[in-house]
Amino acid sequence: MTSRSIRPGDSALAARLRREVRGEVLFDAASRGRYSTDASIYQIEPIGVVVPRTEEDALAAFRIAVDEGVPVLPRGGGTSQCGQTVGAALVIDHSKHLDRIVGFDKAERTAVVQPGVVLDQLNAYLKPHGLWYPVDVSTSAQATIGGMAGNNSCGSRSIRYGNMVHNVRGIDAVLPEGPEYAFGEVAADGRVEGPSGYRELVQKIRAIAAREAEEIEHCYPKLLRRVGGYNLDSVAQSPAFNMAHLLVGSEGTLAYSRRVHLNLSPLPKHKTLGVCHFPTFYKAMEAPQRIVALKPVAVELVDRTMIGLARNNPAFRATVDQAIKGDPDAILLVEFAGDDRDEQLRKLKQLTELMGDLGLPGTVVEITDAMLQRDVWEVRKAGLNIMMSMKGDGKPVSFIEDCAVPLEHLAEYTQRLTQVFEKHGTKGTWYAHASVGCLHVRPVLDMRKEGAAQMRAIAEEAAELVRQYKGAYSGEHGDGLVRSEWIAPFFGPKLTRAFGEIKDLFDPKGLMNPGKIVRPSKQDDRSLQAGLPDHPAQERARLERVGGIR
Repeated sequence: MTSRSIRPGDSALAARLRREVRGEVLFDAASRGRYSTDASIYQIEPIGVVVPRTEEDALAAFRIAVDEGVPVLPRGGGTSQCGQTVGAALVIDHSKHLDRIVGFDKAERTAVVQPGVVLDQLNAYLKPHGLWYPVDVSTSAQATIGGMAGNNSCGSRSIRYGNMVHNVRGIDAVLPEGPEYAFGEVAADGRVEGPSGYRELVQKIRAIAAREAEEIEHCYPKLLRRVGGYNLDSVAQSPAFNMAHLLVGSEGTLAYSRRVHLNLSPLPKHKTLGVCHFPTFYKAMEAPQRIVALKPVAVELVDRTMIGLARNNPAFRATVDQAIKGDPDAILLVEFAGDDRDEQLRKLKQLTELMGDLGLPGTVVEITDAMLQRDVWEVRKAGLNIMMSMKGDGKPVSFIEDCAVPLEHLAEYTQRLTQVFEKHGTKGTWYAHASVGCLHVRPVLDMRKEGAAQMRAIAEEAAELVRQYKGAYSGEHGDGLVRSEWIAPFFGPKLTRAFGEIKDLFDPKGLMNPGKIVRPSKQDDRSLQAGLPDHPAQERARLERVGGIR
């Protein structure tokens, strides 16, 4: 490994990559600028970017970076809201060429894909076979399977289908030190298939999980929606486990994933949708614990702010007017799905009866028309874009948008968090996964002014609330730059050290997407945040304008 300093745009590294890798090698300032941001509040200039043409080219770029001592950041669609896909590293972009479905077994309901396959692309391929990949994130038109695995993504229907970790059967991955392993099932009797290095790695991970069993039982939230840290609990839960599940949610910090093996699900034949109207937000948050007893596929929140913004958008107005009556403070979208049409219709009627029992008769718009159901879900999928259309200097900011709490505490938690916002002179926007207690709440802040200070204060108070309710601080979108610093307060010193130990087993030189999950920066480090006047990128641009950089 070279000992020379390598800076963004390094010409020698770029020249070596162009000699040895087929594909685009993008080290110019404009390309580095494009890849310095994702869907988060962060901005970090990469060393450079490679867009490999084949798996072999991607692996060659990965090994060159490791040989040169350069950090590596595998990237898909860049839809991360937590800064997982930005860093001072060589970015390897899979989304353009590494997008093949390389294996499919209809009878076994399995598929093998390259990491750059987009979710909508995969589901379009599967639909004629009556199957789908059910981790239905709202960014399905952009999100890649590799990124979803790295993030442990979830989606609107996780109450039925689970998270990414529940739908990945294996990952073919390469460690920075060179070996390539097929990460997958480990038998209950301890028998491990694979090379000696892989068997040794499995035994070390199993030993860490056994050593920390008490901490795992005590510190991991007892919730479906929790994606913080590494999935060490999946190793500790039973003698049989899946090593791929340790890579799921690792945010590219452990190994380079070449292919992902997936479990598929049958497409439900019939769906119904109930739009439940609530006069107060609090009542809307009390209801999910009762509604989930009807076994819906999804229970999604839309608050007053999003309803108003959607009504003012010509693209959504007609749908909103058909599905929402009057001026509710919030609605819940409740979907039932299955092969028996009559059963879904019965459940929809039961929902209407339940709302009457809750003191809200006549407040459910029952939708059986498939086209209108689709249009309503399109409004919900556009939730973040709709929220970001809010006029004014303040915008909804993602940093506590991922907390999850048990349903019995959801109403009280949201009420107390609203009071925190009011205390700091702002308000929050709310939507998403009421079925599992994971709401995407975004305080409205002006990050160019006092927003950064407000962010720290709100984050600390929100964290304390989540701890009180035994919730999860990272419920879906992951840790990244925005929440990795909160791993230690939530998981404690022993598990935090265990995560570092796992990181060092896989990546002893610390080259895989550094600064995420293990040994992180502060969430409000201003040098990492996009658009601030004192951000290094702004200063660099100023110097370039006055001729101070050549």
